[in-house]
Amino acid sequence: MDFSLTEREAHYSTRVRDFIETHVRGRTGDYKEQIATGDRWQPVDVIEELKPKAKAAGLWNLFMPPGSALQHVDESFEFEGTQLTNLEYALCAEEMGRILWSAEVFNCSAPDTGNMEVFHRYGTREQKEQWLRPLMNGEIRSAFLMTEPAVASSDATNIQCEIRRVSGSGGDDYVINGRKWWSSGAGDPRCKVAIVMGKTNPDNRRHQQQSMVLVPLDAPGITVERALTVYGYDDAPHGHMEIELKDVRIPASNMLLGEGRGFEIAQGRLGPGRIHHCMRTIGAAEEALAAMVKRLQSRVAFGKRLSEHSIWEQRVATARIDIEMSRLLCLKAADMMDKAGNKAAKLEIAMIKVQAPQMALRIIDDAVQAHGGAGVSQDFNLAASWAGIRTLRLADGPDEVHNRSIALMEFSKHGPAPDQRFAEAGQPSGAGVGAAQ
Repeated sequence: MDFSLTEREAHYSTRVRDFIETHVRGRTGDYKEQIATGDRWQPVDVIEELKPKAKAAGLWNLFMPPGSALQHVDESFEFEGTQLTNLEYALCAEEMGRILWSAEVFNCSAPDTGNMEVFHRYGTREQKEQWLRPLMNGEIRSAFLMTEPAVASSDATNIQCEIRRVSGSGGDDYVINGRKWWSSGAGDPRCKVAIVMGKTNPDNRRHQQQSMVLVPLDAPGITVERALTVYGYDDAPHGHMEIELKDVRIPASNMLLGEGRGFEIAQGRLGPGRIHHCMRTIGAAEEALAAMVKRLQSRVAFGKRLSEHSIWEQRVATARIDIEMSRLLCLKAADMMDKAGNKAAKLEIAMIKVQAPQMALRIIDDAVQAHGGAGVSQDFNLAASWAGIRTLRLADGPDEVHNRSIALMEFSKHGPAPDQRFAEAGQPSGAGVGAAQ
């Protein structure tokens, strides 16, 4: 693989970086102040002020794969945005990961990006007009409801939410009953639609029982019961909600792609999302390393700067090596997805999904240590960054699922093909803190 960037790849990542440094970084204090005052579950003014600037700069809806890479695409549906490849977008995602809230400025927040891709790949013309267009205009937000509290959702075949087809005087509908949690984004008052995964055909083969449907969040029978915290952070106004769906009735036309095709959609959605998460994680690791180095150079203990103590030289060097290795693996995975498809890149996707969060957590923890008591306080972003990234060892499949998938693929190179049932069941995991993409 040639690791030099093309002109287009460098163009977009540089423009995103420059925009963040020029318009976003200096507003971090305003963002924190606005989040801490008034109704915390309302849109943040500073983000709304920056969105028109990003759109005017041509940095809007950056991720939507080129039409040739999409399936079931309605070519007549046009949208305002830039169609970047996985590799091109991955470089931009790293820049957004340095200041995580910057993603919304570019209309590139999770889970909206993943949901927009689902709409574009699998939605009907009517579904796109109703939901995709306002999502891409930044007028509404969305949620992805997959994980359930009562079952081990790392194996998505365990999902019990019932989607039952019924007939009525107005035609066929679906009635939904179930409980979901870690429904990221559902705390935002602009969140108007959810993609819900549940069982329509419990007697079918294991991976053909599940379907995905579109559910307006104002439908009768939906109750947002509570906001879940991540190590005490509620991530307002985005939030991670526990939601009850009780006799929620939707028209049959809200089915995505067809009954029993939920796994097919999940596989298409979660592969790119894992790569985006990993690149944002690398951006967060870069921020932590920079903060650590600055702190070490500015503090004196036992007669010399902290940076002159050998233990810190070792930690800084290891951090730089780990970041560079992780970035190259992530970019390799993205490049393979673009050139050969998500399935061909499943080994690289699994490896970086394990590696990136673990790498970033080590670096952030060292940065906390370098800051002493300040590192765990609200005065620096390190504690919040650690908490958010710790969830990524669960989101989109826990480490154990991906590690076993990696091992099974390795075993298959040197002997009889192993039983792939575990790996297949685990791939579209719904452990959705910070939902995919």
